[in-house]
Amino acid sequence: MNGTMRAVRGHRRGGPEELIYEVAPKPVPAHGDVLVEVRAASVTPGELGWDATWTDGLDGGSPRLPVVPSKEVSGVVAELGHGVTEFRPGEAVYGLIPFTRDGAAAEFVTVPAAVLAAKPGSLDHERAASLPLAGLTAWQGLADHAGATSGARVLVHGGAGGVGSLAVQIAAALGGEVTATASAGDMDFVRGLGADDVVDYVRQRFEDEVKDADIVFDTVGGDTLARSWEVLRPGGVLVSVAEPAEPPQGSDARGVFFVVEPDRAGLEELTALVEAGRLIPQVDRIVPLESAPGAYAALERERRRGKIVLRVS
Repeated sequence: MNGTMRAVRGHRRGGPEELIYEVAPKPVPAHGDVLVEVRAASVTPGELGWDATWTDGLDGGSPRLPVVPSKEVSGVVAELGHGVTEFRPGEAVYGLIPFTRDGAAAEFVTVPAAVLAAKPGSLDHERAASLPLAGLTAWQGLADHAGATSGARVLVHGGAGGVGSLAVQIAAALGGEVTATASAGDMDFVRGLGADDVVDYVRQRFEDEVKDADIVFDTVGGDTLARSWEVLRPGGVLVSVAEPAEPPQGSDARGVFFVVEPDRAGLEELTALVEAGRLIPQVDRIVPLESAPGAYAALERERRRGKIVLRVS
């Protein structure tokens, strides 16, 4: 018998009210897996509404109950599955857990070794845990899908949020000329992240302030996405992580909608930016593991600067 652990689990599909802090079986690493002793995990808006959180498919599938949420982990290698040679017990690691597997709101989690990376040495576990999903989303959107390069004119919507705050920093680190939208109370905060200009989305129309953008990175969707096409230069690209981005008829702009993927190489790019002082994860608050249901509830009703992190041990 492999023993037990404390975990937050959902026994039926639903929202934060379905999450229970309880004793659960400690997982066993399969071939190619690493058993991670979790130090910190991070919660993500919308996560409890994803099919993948509750089933074995990204878009529907067979239920896999009970489930453990939270796909971002930072911790220490406790045990290696057969065939894993790139890590050693006691090594600090972090990563994005595949969406159809149990997450890190627990004392232990098994993660494919292929999607883990060494934790940035300059970050504590709480800040490291805030980085994988949001950071990879920003990196993959800007670097991989939009091909951001030095001199690119980039507009980031939602510059104070968990993904947006990292997208601003990454776009600036890649040499972009960055404008971001934010509320009035967050404007100085977003400028401090590296934005050259910040637009108050309540009092200003961003399309009156931004012209000929090479890239729009959208975390908001809806009307904000629809209005963003007119600020792009001919041949520009709109990358959305909120909803599908279809260019208007007759437009030669390109639209990209994608779902972030676990990726060690991307994590290593993020680590390099962190160690160079170009990327600082933004943590709104840190709460104990047993407060995970309240953390997920807060995602639905509160504005935040950066991520909400669970301290596990």
